[in-house]
Amino acid sequence: MSLRLYDSASRSQRDFVPLTPGRVGMYVCGATVQGEPHVGHLRSAIAFDVLVRWLRRSGYEVTLVRNVTDIDDKILQKAAANDAAWWAWAYRYEREFSAAYDALGVLPPSYEPRATGHVPEMIALMELLVARGHAYRGAEGNVWFDVRSLPDYGSLTHQRLENLEPDDDASPEKRSPQDFALWKAARPGEPATASWDTPFGRGRPGWHLECSAMAQRYLGDTFDIHGGGIDLRFPHHENEQAQSHAAGYPFARYWLHNAWVTSGGEKMSKSLGNYLSVPNVLARAGAPVLRLALAGVHYRSTVEFSDETLADAAAAWERFSGFVTRATEVAGEAALEEVAAADLPAEFVAAMDDDVNVAAALAVVHEWLRRGNTALAAGDTAAAGAAALVLRAMLDVLGLDPLAPRWRASSDGDGAARDALDVLVTAALEERASARADRDWSRADELRDRLAAAGVVVEDGPDGARWSVRG
Repeated sequence: MSLRLYDSASRSQRDFVPLTPGRVGMYVCGATVQGEPHVGHLRSAIAFDVLVRWLRRSGYEVTLVRNVTDIDDKILQKAAANDAAWWAWAYRYEREFSAAYDALGVLPPSYEPRATGHVPEMIALMELLVARGHAYRGAEGNVWFDVRSLPDYGSLTHQRLENLEPDDDASPEKRSPQDFALWKAARPGEPATASWDTPFGRGRPGWHLECSAMAQRYLGDTFDIHGGGIDLRFPHHENEQAQSHAAGYPFARYWLHNAWVTSGGEKMSKSLGNYLSVPNVLARAGAPVLRLALAGVHYRSTVEFSDETLADAAAAWERFSGFVTRATEVAGEAALEEVAAADLPAEFVAAMDDDVNVAAALAVVHEWLRRGNTALAAGDTAAAGAAALVLRAMLDVLGLDPLAPRWRASSDGDGAARDALDVLVTAALEERASARADRDWSRADELRDRLAAAGVVVEDGPDGARWSVRG
């Protein structure tokens, strides 16, 4: 069976046939760097990381683009509330996201463009849309997309225009309530550095415009896969597609969306106050455990995140890594190159080719784990070594080979996570030091209490604060 993927646009599984044989162009919506990463953010990154690994294991050359939204309303508001430069605020959290990705073994993208680095491409796209009659000028600096100018608007999410709710921006200058901003005029009180000159006036990008411009810049007018969280389907992805189609670009050929992480049955989000920050979770669970907890279900299935979820993942990881360690001791360790080239069981391949069905693939992993343990118990060294190689090869596809350098960097397999945790905790301590310098004692105490809740002990001394993880 060849690879089949569930395409959100057609609401069906389709055979995956890339635009160019042997090559895959893929765009995944990355972080809006307004605050610290939480477990929900990492779900999308890991889901598409597994897809990239499977595509590469299947022989494709993959170009992955994952953007960074480093300017928007919330970034400006939060930076102002904390008396910080907006660009410094965004960069601080961009670094935290990068550290979290690295801690969980997410492969780096081929390109990771920032919105602020691609203003010329956005201006060119706006000019094209205005010239083609799909966008119009509002007040000085405002540019709006005319949704009624595009016959297929709503086709990604299968919604009729007359049934859509108005766009969040209720500006009276819009022709239709559903029209959305391509460019926003600079507002009074906002930093001058947060706007750019355009032929339509000074302002800054709307949320949707950046992805259309950057996808076209790095992947061309048409590319294979567009991925992101299911919450982005509307309005973000619908509006991305509309802009690109209106410009004459065929845009994405397959749309893939991962489901949410929930906590207590509700979507994990900062607005609901039920999110778990990555530093908090890494402080009490190993990075491979967290990765397994997030990657271990089908990407279109919801992950209900709880202590039980982590406990189940920890038990599974202990079984995988424990067997591999024991088998390696008696049969010798296969090189990483050998692992990457090892034949995979047909059942595992079939599961991964079935819309990246990781849950079914893990059932095959557990079956080989059982075989390996049986061989060890019987003293069959050769069979145990062969089972370990197959097990590692399958786990390698999931980014979880226990003997990969990332997971064996220290005796507990968590050295990379410790390094990433150091970056994340240090950033919190720097913010706390700044709050104390400004005599904002409530903020300083809040940050210390947050770290303490995660098991991070902070000790103040003459040379500054030091931290450790409570045992």
